[in-house]
Amino acid sequence: MRLSQMLWVTLREDPAEAELPSHKLLLRAGYIRRVGSGLYAYLPLMWRVLQKISAIVREEMNATGAQECLLTQLQPAELWQESGRWDTYTKAEGIMFALTDRANREVGLGPTHEEVITAIARETIRSYRQLPQHLYQIQTKFRDEIRPRFGLMRGREFIMKDGYSFHSSESSLKETYYEMDRAYRKMFDRCGLKFRAVEADSGAIGGSGSQEFMVLAEAGEDDILFTEDSSYAANVEKAISLPPDAIPSHFDKFEKIHTPKSGTIESVCKLLKCDSTQVAKQVLYQVVYDNGTTVLVLVSIRGDRDVNEVKLQNELTKLSANYGGKAIINLQVADTDPQQKWAHSKLPVGYISPNLEDSYIDKVAGIAPKFLRLADRTVEHLQNFVTGADEADYHVVGANWGKDFTLPTVVNLDKAMAGDRAENDPSQILQTARGIEVGHIFQLGTKYSQAMKATFTNEQGEELPLVMGCYGLGVSRLAQAAVEQSHDKDGIIWNKAIAPYHVIVTVPNVGDAKQMEVGESLYIALSTAGVEVLLDDRDERAGVKFKDADLVGIPYRVVTGKAIADGKVEIVNRATKVATLVAIESVVDYLKNELSS
Repeated sequence: MRLSQMLWVTLREDPAEAELPSHKLLLRAGYIRRVGSGLYAYLPLMWRVLQKISAIVREEMNATGAQECLLTQLQPAELWQESGRWDTYTKAEGIMFALTDRANREVGLGPTHEEVITAIARETIRSYRQLPQHLYQIQTKFRDEIRPRFGLMRGREFIMKDGYSFHSSESSLKETYYEMDRAYRKMFDRCGLKFRAVEADSGAIGGSGSQEFMVLAEAGEDDILFTEDSSYAANVEKAISLPPDAIPSHFDKFEKIHTPKSGTIESVCKLLKCDSTQVAKQVLYQVVYDNGTTVLVLVSIRGDRDVNEVKLQNELTKLSANYGGKAIINLQVADTDPQQKWAHSKLPVGYISPNLEDSYIDKVAGIAPKFLRLADRTVEHLQNFVTGADEADYHVVGANWGKDFTLPTVVNLDKAMAGDRAENDPSQILQTARGIEVGHIFQLGTKYSQAMKATFTNEQGEELPLVMGCYGLGVSRLAQAAVEQSHDKDGIIWNKAIAPYHVIVTVPNVGDAKQMEVGESLYIALSTAGVEVLLDDRDERAGVKFKDADLVGIPYRVVTGKAIADGKVEIVNRATKVATLVAIESVVDYLKNELSS
C-alpha cells in the first residue's frame, strides 16, 4: 500500500481526551478515530490489526473443534427475562442498551449472548448423543458504560470473541474448560503478549469457577496477586490469602475508655498505644435488592484489613432470598447521606461496636428492621480486642466474643494484599502486578439451562439441564492492550504477528529519481515475496517520515537514503532501533529471514 493513497492522518500532539499511552498513540498514529463517547471507528491500519488477531483466534478455536457461527445482536427481552437478567442489565447495572420496537416489543443490543445461545440449544439439542457442542462467534458487542474511557479499553461498542459449550456432565465441561485455557494461552503467546492467567470472580455472568487472562501493564485497571513460583495467581477481587497474625493484645480487662477525636484506626491505635491487628472495626453498608428492600449490613473486620466488596456482594446475593429478592441492585457504604433515609438518630460513626442497637433503624417502608451482621474471619479469634463503644469519643478495650459481644456469622470478606502469605503455600508471599483483562473463561454449569429449561435426555432416559461453559476474549481490547504493553517515547512497537504491515519502505526524498527507483523496486519485490509492505512515497520531509514510521510502529523500516550510492539500504528494527546496512539485492531475503525468526 502506498501512503500517498492511504487515508492516514497522524497527529503531533496528544488528544485532550486520551489518558493512557496506548489510547494517545492509537489516536495520534491514525489507527482509530473518536466518533462519540465510547465510540471509535477502526481506520484501515487498525482494521488490519484486528483482522490478524481475529485470524489467530479463529485458528486456535477451530483447532479445538469449536464451530464458528454468528448470533443476532438484537435480542428479545423475554429471553433475558427467562434468565432473570433483564432487570439486572437494564436497571441495576444499566449496562444494556434497551429499546422498544414499533410493535411495542422490548429488545436489547447484545452485551453478551448466553440467553440467545441457550434458547438455540434448547430447540436443537435433544439427546446426550449430540453432546458436547461448542460454538463461538467474533462480533460487535454493546455496553452502556457509565464512564467510557481509555479508548478501546472501556468503550460502548467493541469487538469480542465469545464462545459457549454444552455438555452432559461437569467432567465433560471441565475438559473443554481446560482445553480453552490451553487455547487462550496459545492465542496470547502468538500475539506476543506477556500475560498471566488468574483466578477470577464470575460476576454477573455467574457459574462455579472462572479464570481471567491479564496482559501485564503498568496502566492496567486490575490488580493481580501471585506467588513467585507461579503456583497461585488471582484477580484481587477473587484472591484469598493468610493475613499476618494478630499481635497479642496487652489489654487484660474489659473497660470503656474516653478516646476523643479518635474515630479512625490510626488515631485510636496511637492514643491507646495498640496495634491495628488488635482492633475490630465496623463498616456499615446498605444493600438494595431487586424487590426494593434495603438492608443495612454491619461488617466486623480487623483494623488492618479492608472489605473486599466483590466478596461481600457475593455473600449478600446468597442471602437475597431471605429478603424476598433475587439480585442486588445497589451496594454502597452507608455514609451520612444514606443514613438520613433510615437512621432514627445520628450514628456514632467511627465508634460503632458489633452490637450496635437495631433501634437506630427507623420504621421505614422497604427498610429491613434489623442489621444484617457479618464478621470477617480476621476477627473470629481476636481476644481482648479494641472496638467502638457505640458512643462518640469512646472505645472499649479487652473485649471478647461470647462474653462482651456476640460473634456474627463468619465469612471470608477481607481483601487480600501484597505481602500476605499464600493460602495454598504459606511459605510463598503474594506479590502484586497491574493487568488488563483481555479474556475470561467460565464454568457456567446449569445456571442458564435451568432458568430457560434447556434440557437433554441422558442414556438412562432422564431429562436433565444442559451443563454450560462460556469463553470470552476482547479482540479490540487486546489490540490496545498490546500497545499499552509495548511502546516507547516515539510510538507503538507492534509484534510481527499482529502488526498491520511488516515493513515500511521510506523514501527520504521523493524528488530524487534514484531513491524513488530503489524504493519502488523494493516495494514490488517485497510484495511479490509475500511480505506485507507500505511505501512512504509522500512528498514530506525525511524527518517527518521517520517520526511517522516510529509512531505507527511497523516492525521494520527500509530507508533508501544515501547508502544506495554504495548499493545498500538501511534497515531499522523498530523494537531495538538497531540499523543495519544491507545490499539492495539481499533485502528481500534478509527481511523474510527476520520475519520468520
